[in-house]
Amino acid sequence: MTPFVIAIILSAAMLHAIWNAIVKTATDRTTTLGLVALGHVLPGAVMVAWLPLPAVSSLPYIGLSTVVHFGYFYMLGRAYQHGDLSVVYPIARGIVPALVSLWAMIFVGEMLPLQAWFGIVLIAVGIQLSSWKALRSGVGRGALWYALGTGFCISVYSLVDGVGVRLSGNTVSYWAWGAFLHIFVAVFVILRKRETLPGLPLRVWALGIAGGLVSMCAYGLVLFAKNFAPLGAVSALRETSVIFAALIGFLILKEGNWKRRLGAAVLMAAGVALIGMAV
Repeated sequence: MTPFVIAIILSAAMLHAIWNAIVKTATDRTTTLGLVALGHVLPGAVMVAWLPLPAVSSLPYIGLSTVVHFGYFYMLGRAYQHGDLSVVYPIARGIVPALVSLWAMIFVGEMLPLQAWFGIVLIAVGIQLSSWKALRSGVGRGALWYALGTGFCISVYSLVDGVGVRLSGNTVSYWAWGAFLHIFVAVFVILRKRETLPGLPLRVWALGIAGGLVSMCAYGLVLFAKNFAPLGAVSALRETSVIFAALIGFLILKEGNWKRRLGAAVLMAAGVALIGMAV
């Protein structure tokens, strides 16, 4: 894995942390997630109107990814109803690197060296450490199951899109269609929240759609990287978004406990280094 690809994935992780911080500060996270989906749809619609279709062989993967993304948004919204983001997020993201690496080994035949697996473990431990206080206070059964369901959905669409984008022959077209088909999530939330949406302040609309634009850019970078690196390694590096989120929480949201966050950052940085040197 070249330094350029690593830089691309870490940039995506930082952008991912930014849009999650937007969701974290929202008073109605379900509505905000719907606006985030809308932030994918608007530029996606413009792009699909001008770009060629991706290869026919990749179309079933776009369809399956759309279904799994719908499940992801549903699970994430339900998880936030049962538990705080500081509890849900590390559980959901922490299981993803290992699951994606496992799926890639079973379905794609990608074998990671032992050193890379050790790096994945360090990143997973760092994710949990970053929110250890919240996790230690207890996790409700509902929050736990929905968080695990969220992580499972992330791992599935990570594998599906990893295979699909390699078959597409055009990463940008694949990215555009995946973004545009977030329309199903946006419409679902709009229908559920149709009575409250008209009264939302313009600032809430702007923040939600801006979060969607950031999220779309982040995933586009990840799709690009999946053309050049093993899926498990890409997923593990992407989950360093947790430490970027922790830094945002400490520096901007004033959430405190810099020692634990620094320790998590060191572990995750070590994991990134191990993966980078192994693959």
